[in-house]
Parts: sequence; C-alpha cells; structure tokens
Amino acid sequence: MTVTGADQDATGMTARRYWWWERRRSVVLDVALALASAFECVLEGVRFAGTAGLPVPLGVIFGLLVGSVLLVRRRWPIAVVLVAIAVTPAEMGFLMGIVSLYTLAASEVPRRITVVLAGMSLTGTLIVTFVRTRQDVGNAADGDFSPASWYVPLMSLILSLGLTAPPVLFGLYIGARRRLMESLRERADSLERELSLLADRAEERAEWARTEERTRIAREMHDVVAHRVSLMVVHSAALQAVALKDPAKAVKNAALVGDMGRQALTELREMLGVLRSGDSVRPVSMGVPLAAVGVAAAAAAAGAAEAGPTLAELEALVGQSRQAGMVVELSVEGEPGDAYGPLVEQTAYRVVQEALTNVHKHAAGAKTWVRLAHRGVEVAMQVENGASDGGTADAGLPSGGNGLVGMRERVTALGGVFVSGPTDAGGFRVSAVLPAGVVREG
Repeated sequence: MTVTGADQDATGMTARRYWWWERRRSVVLDVALALASAFECVLEGVRFAGTAGLPVPLGVIFGLLVGSVLLVRRRWPIAVVLVAIAVTPAEMGFLMGIVSLYTLAASEVPRRITVVLAGMSLTGTLIVTFVRTRQDVGNAADGDFSPASWYVPLMSLILSLGLTAPPVLFGLYIGARRRLMESLRERADSLERELSLLADRAEERAEWARTEERTRIAREMHDVVAHRVSLMVVHSAALQAVALKDPAKAVKNAALVGDMGRQALTELREMLGVLRSGDSVRPVSMGVPLAAVGVAAAAAAAGAAEAGPTLAELEALVGQSRQAGMVVELSVEGEPGDAYGPLVEQTAYRVVQEALTNVHKHAAGAKTWVRLAHRGVEVAMQVENGASDGGTADAGLPSGGNGLVGMRERVTALGGVFVSGPTDAGGFRVSAVLPAGVVREG
C-alpha cells in the first residue's frame, strides 16, 4: 500500500516543514536556483549599468535583489513571473523567467492567469529579441551578411517561443501529473478506509455468526440431552419405588432407562457428526474469519436440519412420556402439508419435546394435552398441562431456565409466533405457530 494522506506524517515526509517548503531537498533546490539566478543577474546588471551609465555597484545590488526573488517561487509564483517580465527590457533574469514560468504552470494558479502572464512574458521577450536581433543585423549589414526582411521577425519569434513555450508546457505536464498522483493517493486513502470499514464489519459479522452458532449448538444440546435425561431420571425414580414390590415392572423401567440412554447417545453422536462434517467445508485460508465461520455454520445448520426429528416421530415422543407415567393426550387436526421444510418439522418437534420436559420437571403427575394443527400455510402446536398432582413425588430435576428461551428463539428465527404462560386452572400452556413454507434458515 502506498504511503498516503495521514500516513505521510508517520513516515516523516511532512513531519517537519521549512516555512513553505515541505522537503529539505526543495529548500536546497530553490536556494541553488536563487544563487545561480542572482549570479546571472549580477553579471547582466553590471552590463546594464555600463550601458545605461549607472554606477556598477548599483547594478550589482539590483542584480542580487532581482535574482534572489527566485527563492520565493513556490510561495508567490505570480510575483516572481511579474518581476521576470519587469526586468525583461534590461535583458536580465532569463533563468528566472524560465523557472518562474515553469513554476507558475505547475502550480494551482487558475489557468486564465497562467495564460495571461505567459502571454505577457512572450510579448516582452519578443519585443526585446526583435530589437536586439535588428541591432545585431544592422551592425552586421556593413559586411557580407545581408538577410531578408523576414529574417528578424522570424528569428525573434523563434527565440521568444523557445524561451517561453517549453517551460510553460513542461510545467503544465508536471502539474497535471502531480494532480493525478494526488488524486490516486486520495483514492488509495479512500479505498484503504473502505477496506478497513469492510474488515471491521466482516469481523463483527464473523463474531455474530460465531455467537449464533454457539447459541444454536447449545440449544440443540439442551433439547437432546434435557428431554432424554429427564425421562431417564423419572424412570430411575420409578425403578427405585417398585424395585422390591414389583420386580417385573422394575425390569421394564430399567429397560426403558437403557433405551433412553441409547437414544440420547445416538442423537448426540449424530449432532457431533454434523459439527465435524462442517470442518471439511471450511476454507483453508483463515484470513477471512467470516467466510470460515459462515460456511461452517451454514453447513452445520443444514446438516442438523436434514438429520433432525420430524413430526412423524411426535407419536413416539408422546409415548415415551406416557411410559414415564405422564397422563398425556395427543390430538392432530388437519392433514400435514407437503411444503414443510426440515427446519419447520424439527422446530415443531423440539417445541413439543421441551414443553413435555418442562412438565416432567415442574408439574409431576399433571395431566397434559398436546395439540397439533395443520392449517395449510402454517402449522400450530400447543402443549398444556393441568395443576401438579401433589401425590406424585417430584423427581428433583434441575432447571437452568433455558427451555422457554430456546423455544422462543427457534420459533422467532423462522418467522413464527411463540406464546407461553400460566393458565387459570393453575397449569401452564406453551403455544407456537410456524409458517409452513420455510425451508432453511436465512
């Protein structure tokens, strides 16, 4: 990246200024040009003093003052050009005239002023060269040299153009090139700022994607583990209660606990397999965290949705709660639609699963109703339980307070509606409505 804008201060290019000069080499160059111009003007001033009948020291001082004006060419280019034009009749300051015209053309002075001053300089030079050439031709006419009438004007025009046009054209070229480079530096600065903003936004989006993925994984782990382990704890409590009184029922409960454990391990293994498969699609380059996290998160979410449970397994889910001793009724209204996406079915299943888990935790022995309604463009589910049966022992299941939060996040992420709260009868109700056409997370 080129050094531009504010970075110049850090690199020392403009860390120290010398009056109106930005670089030390500019000071050295202008001082050298001023000395050369002053020396030239002193010689020409001595000659002019002799021709005009003035004292020589006056011509020397005048030449020093005129030549030294070139020192301020960068600060006041117009003034330097005017001085060069003013001393043109004295045939002084040719170096100063060339350098001042170049500086004027290369500066930010308006072009109309440049054209006017260049025209004045050309006119003055043309008059002086015309007079000097005619005098030289007149002095040489006594010899063999006898030029035509057009010789003096043509030579005067060529000499004046040679002293005026090249520095003006070269100055215009350097000025245009300098402005182009400045424009490129400004564009580079702007691009660098935009890239910095994009990098910041990409980092923010990457952090957001990582947070979303962690939340999704935590939600999946909670739904898978909490329900299975809750049922295992309920069956274990029942097993302890009937172990001595009813060995056959104890054996049945022990088998159910084993089945629940195996199912929990199977679902955890499937989830971990999906998460590991996300590594295969991660880009090799880690320089773009957003791409890596985004691809991995999308792959994990898609894989989890495809491998997740469906509404067809809802009957088995309710049956597991019945086996654990819960009195639960399942009712289904309408015909399931063909447009259900995998995330819709998985979310509906998880909502019912988590609601039943909460009944096991907080309302042991309560009667529960599970209602599922297919409405064409949406699917609605409701899990409601009555008041807790005081005669049923509490299994002592811990609660982290994440169940309702996770259900709400799942439903709202698909554009659905989630409502939960206590009922007038002392129970609790969980309701959710999901749009049927959602295929995958946006």
